[in-house]
Amino acid sequence: MTKKITFLGIETSCDETAASVIRENDKGTADILSNIVSSQISEHKKFGGVVPELAARAHLENIDYIIKAALNESKVSLKEIDGIAATAGPGLIVCLTVGLNIGKSIAAFLNKPFVAVNHLEGHALSPGLENYIKFPYLLLLISGGHSQFLIVKDVNQYEQLGTTIDDALGEAFDKTAKMLDLGYPGGPSVEKASKMGDKNFFKLPEPIINKAGCNLSFAGLKTAVLRESKKINGNEKLKFSLAASFQNTINKILYKKTKIAIEMFKKKINTSNVNLVVAGGVAANISIRDNLKKLSKEIGFTTIYPNLEFCGDNAAMIAWAGIQRFKKNLLNKIDVEAKSRWPLDENAPYMKGPGLKL
Repeated sequence: MTKKITFLGIETSCDETAASVIRENDKGTADILSNIVSSQISEHKKFGGVVPELAARAHLENIDYIIKAALNESKVSLKEIDGIAATAGPGLIVCLTVGLNIGKSIAAFLNKPFVAVNHLEGHALSPGLENYIKFPYLLLLISGGHSQFLIVKDVNQYEQLGTTIDDALGEAFDKTAKMLDLGYPGGPSVEKASKMGDKNFFKLPEPIINKAGCNLSFAGLKTAVLRESKKINGNEKLKFSLAASFQNTINKILYKKTKIAIEMFKKKINTSNVNLVVAGGVAANISIRDNLKKLSKEIGFTTIYPNLEFCGDNAAMIAWAGIQRFKKNLLNKIDVEAKSRWPLDENAPYMKGPGLKL
């Protein structure tokens, strides 16, 4: 019987300290032997967002304990691990270096293979933890720092079809929550408030909705929310309706832009069968899931989501990406450095900044 690859994954790109031990299985998916995530929400809540220096300090304090906890729960010793994978970017440099350095140290000490994982590739491949998915597929990656449509051709092979030209979707949720004083983190807070409001009460803009292909823009929507929030004067009903209207507008934008991305995918791949993977922290939003489910029924494609525990930052997806890269001999030397910016499609144009033509 062929030995199944077992990896330790480490994730510290932002404000979650995470470690996981996973093993591939005969189904082409993973056995999650452990998946430990230590959240820092309580530490950053009073600031309404992540403070990089505080996050890095918390990683330093917690990382040893979290890795030991992951190993203990998995009942796998370090000697039995076939390789170590750690997030090397994109993210906050002061945070990335904590997990990356300890991962490199473990790999060097044990003389084990090391894989520096792109956090976005972790998200891109995350549904494969539980579902066997054939390449190629279309990816909608929506998180706190990224909003992109990509063709996932294979491990390490990505083609960007569209991206945000300003704010990421998760960032827009966070800033809307802050403007409406709904609490942190913003995504779940806005989603909860939306259930108590009238989603059609406010008419909000849908930036670049009829141009720029499947590129996205949320800055104008965020500005409109700010303008309307100043008129509310503490009225709870209006606050909830503004949150609901914001979320409803997001769903209108994603509905239209995903439809365009599906057609682009079909033409490029020359297929009528489309698997759409929706991943990243914002993929946990139930209204967004329902919205895209409705679209999938309308035009006929399959939508695949990671389990909710694998939507946010976690180390299981990093270990899984590590295994996939290891199998293709895409290993890294111990001197690999962290990257704050690391696009999956290195050839895609950088779509932010003044003077951008759409």
